[in-house]
Amino acid sequence: MDDRTSIYFYYARDKELEKQLQPLYKLAEDNGFTVVDESKDANIIVSVGGDGAFLRAVRATGFRQDCLYTGLTRSDEAGLYCDFNIDHFDEMIDMINHAEKEVRRFPVIDVCVNGESTFQCLNEASVRSTIIKTIVMDVYIDNHYFETFRGDGLIVSTPTGSTGYSKSAGGAVIDPKTPCFQVTELASLNNNTYRTLGSSFILNQNRTLDIHVVQDGNDYPVVGLDNEAYSIQNIRSMKVSLGNKVIKTIKLKDNSFWDRVKRTFLDE
Repeated sequence: MDDRTSIYFYYARDKELEKQLQPLYKLAEDNGFTVVDESKDANIIVSVGGDGAFLRAVRATGFRQDCLYTGLTRSDEAGLYCDFNIDHFDEMIDMINHAEKEVRRFPVIDVCVNGESTFQCLNEASVRSTIIKTIVMDVYIDNHYFETFRGDGLIVSTPTGSTGYSKSAGGAVIDPKTPCFQVTELASLNNNTYRTLGSSFILNQNRTLDIHVVQDGNDYPVVGLDNEAYSIQNIRSMKVSLGNKVIKTIKLKDNSFWDRVKRTFLDE
C-alpha cells in the first residue's frame, strides 16, 4: 500500500456491476486515491449495495477499528447505513477530501455463544426456533433472573439495528447516540401459565444480558448475527453486552440518523 488514501470496494461480483464501477475507480484515482484489491490494505472500505451489503462488508473485513466504512447504494436500493449513491460517487470523494468531514461512530454488541465463541454484531443478534414448537429461554440481567420467555424467539439489537428486524417486531427506534441495546420478543406466549414482560426493553451500556435455552427438545435454534444465520448445534446460552468496538462511517452533511429514518419510513 502506498501513502495515498486507499479504497477497497466490497460487492457481490458480477460483470454488469464491475463495468459500472470502472468509472468510479478512475474518478478515485484521478482524485489521488489508490484502489486496492485487499481489504487489509485499505483505510476506506466501500460497500456497494444496500444495508445488507454494508453489514456483510463490515463482517467480512473483521469489524476494523482503523478504517472508515461507507456505503454506496444503486438506483433501486435504499440504506440506513449508506449515505451515498453510485450515481453520485463524486459527492463521497469530495467529502473524504474535505478536511472537516464528519464521522459517525456506531456501537457494536458482543455475543458469546455457549461461553465459547464470541461474535460482533452491528445490527442485531437473534435466537429463534427452527421447528414448529415454541422455544423456552430463561432471561437474566446482570446475572439476576428476570423472566422465562416462551415464544418464537428473541432479538437483541443495537441502536442502529433498531430500525430493522426489531422494529418489525414492535421494538422502538433508538437514537444511535444512546449507548444501549434493546431486547425484543418474537410472538411471546402470555397466558395464565406463561408470562413475559410482553414488550421490548432497553439495557444500558453497562448491563449484561444472559439467555439460557431450556433443553426441552428445541435444542437446535438458529442464531442470527446481523444478516447471517449460524446453525450451531445444542445452543445452551448466549451472553450479550455492548462491546468496546465502534464502526466509523463518513457522515454526509445534513443527513442525520433521523433524517434517514424519516426518508425511509415516513416520506412518500
